[in-house]
Amino acid sequence: MEVRELELDLDAFEGPFDLLLTLVLKEELEPAEVDVAGIVVAFCERLAERGELDLEACGEFLVLVAALLELKARLLFPDEEAELSELEPEEAAEELARRLAEYRRAKEAAAWLAERLEGESSRFFRLGPAPLAPKVERRLAPQEPEGLAAALRLLAAEPPAVSLSHLQLRFPPVSQFLERFRTVLSRRRVFDLDAEIVGMPRIDQAVAFLALLELRRSGEVSLEQAGSFAPIRVRRLEERRPEWTGIARSA
Repeated sequence: MEVRELELDLDAFEGPFDLLLTLVLKEELEPAEVDVAGIVVAFCERLAERGELDLEACGEFLVLVAALLELKARLLFPDEEAELSELEPEEAAEELARRLAEYRRAKEAAAWLAERLEGESSRFFRLGPAPLAPKVERRLAPQEPEGLAAALRLLAAEPPAVSLSHLQLRFPPVSQFLERFRTVLSRRRVFDLDAEIVGMPRIDQAVAFLALLELRRSGEVSLEQAGSFAPIRVRRLEERRPEWTGIARSA
């Protein structure tokens, strides 16, 4: 990832980071107009898009942004001491190049140390305290036997029994609804089931439907329904009277 090719979209500038630095060093763009925070956000977004941390690009970016911040600070505070006096464009460019060179030297030194560490990885040494190191005296915190005993008594006490009665399902008896439906059928020949069970809990409605099936099985009622999920109409069946066959006798 080339930091200098980082595309920026700021209020005062739009283009690659390398061009922004060139314009600032040539005094064609005021450092005070440069949004350094926007540059940092754009760089972080580029890193997030890559999905991996590029240490070389991060180091170069830190050097460039630090130099840009220093130029901006010197412009905003021109009355500071001599070491913070405003640099000429050529001096600022040289200072930036020097810092980049120092960064490259530090990076090369880090690579050399990593190679040395890998080359010496087969050697081991024993870790131990220095011979003259003072012995660390471990001190216990103040102990309270009474408090410990009280805590153990609380742990040993049996917890109160938890009631699960509110979780139990209570089913009304089927006979209750058998009696109720037979009473309704004694007054009317036909009734709608929905009208009789409206407002009841779902468990009661299920038991009522079982009672209705029991009436249907015993031949006391017939069930009618126009379609799926349509209201169920219950009709009372009349008791069949036995048919007598008379035998004519001749005198």
